[in-house]
Amino acid sequence: MRRISAWAAILATPTLVAGIHGMNFTHMPELRWTYGYPLAVTVMVGAAALLHRTFRRNGWL
Repeated sequence: MRRISAWAAILATPTLVAGIHGMNFTHMPELRWTYGYPLAVTVMVGAAALLHRTFRRNGWL
């Protein structure tokens, strides 16, 4: 059960960032930045990697 919960959290984090970033807001500053998309992808990968490392250290994975 812990393993399933850990993987669900790891997969839900990039989904959350992509969902917010994918909404068609007019006033999101990162949509006009040159590096806005790479920054969003970096945040998604970084958050998933951090969660994976944390769960592996705690013995959940």
